[in-house]
Amino acid sequence: MPGNTDGFLWYNVGEWQQYGLAVPNWGKDQNRKSQNSAIRDLVQIVGRNLCAVMWHADSRLRTPPSINTITRVHRLCVRARALLAANAVPANVTFMEPAHAIPAPEEHLVYPVPYFNVRNQFMKRWCNLGLLALTEAMQHQENARPLQFSVTFSGQIGQYLQMIYRDMATTLLSIPVADASKPDFTLTDAQLTAYNPGAIFTQTELIDSMPDVTRWPTEDALQPLTDGIPISYLPALGAYPDAGPVPPTSGATAVPTASFAPPPGA
Repeated sequence: MPGNTDGFLWYNVGEWQQYGLAVPNWGKDQNRKSQNSAIRDLVQIVGRNLCAVMWHADSRLRTPPSINTITRVHRLCVRARALLAANAVPANVTFMEPAHAIPAPEEHLVYPVPYFNVRNQFMKRWCNLGLLALTEAMQHQENARPLQFSVTFSGQIGQYLQMIYRDMATTLLSIPVADASKPDFTLTDAQLTAYNPGAIFTQTELIDSMPDVTRWPTEDALQPLTDGIPISYLPALGAYPDAGPVPPTSGATAVPTASFAPPPGA
C-alpha cells in the first residue's frame, strides 16, 4: 500500500527525486491490477499522454504555454472523451459478459510526471486534474468488471478531463464559459490558430527567468518513464516531500536506478 496518504505519490527514485515527479495513488495493494481492459487502456493512454505534456519545456516556464502544449492537451482530452463514450454502458443496458473465459487481471502502468516542482501554473493545474482522473480510475470498483464500464464511471472520470479542457479554453483561448462548459464542446482549428497570449496577459506574465537547461533529461533518459512502469516494480512511495527513498513494501520489487530510472542526461 502506497504510504499513509491518499494524495499523489512522489516518485523519488534515484536521480529522479530532484524533479518532483508524481504518480497517481492506486490505493490498496489489490488496486495494482485490473480485470477491466477498457479501464486499463484508458489509464495507459491518459497517463502516457499526460507524461508527454508535462515533460515538455513549457512546464519549466511561468509564461503561458505554447501552442504545442495546447494542441497536445486538446488531443488528450478529445481522445479520452472518445474512449469514455465508446465503453460506457447505461444502467438499463446489459453489460457484455464472457460465457467461459475470464480475463486475467493485469497491472496498471504508471508514467511519472513533473508535478510538485512545475513552475507553469496552467500546466500544474491541468496535471493535478489528470492525476485525479487516473487515481479515481485505478481505485474504482469497476476494475473488477471485465470489458466495459458504466456511465457512472465515465462521468466520474470524465469530469476531471472536462475541467482541464474548459480551463484551457476559457483562460488561454478566450472561449466563453457557457460554450466551453457544454459536454460536446470541441475546439476548432480556427480557435486554436487564433491563440495569442500577448492579447490577454500582462507584460509581467509574458516574461520569465531562464530555467536551468543543463539537468533536463534527454529523450533516451526518459524512456523508462515514458514506457510506463508496472506498479509492482515501484518501491514504497510516499507524500512529497518525505525522508527520501524507502524500502519496498512486501511483495514489491524496487525499481533499479540503472534500468528504470537512469541518471538524467545519460
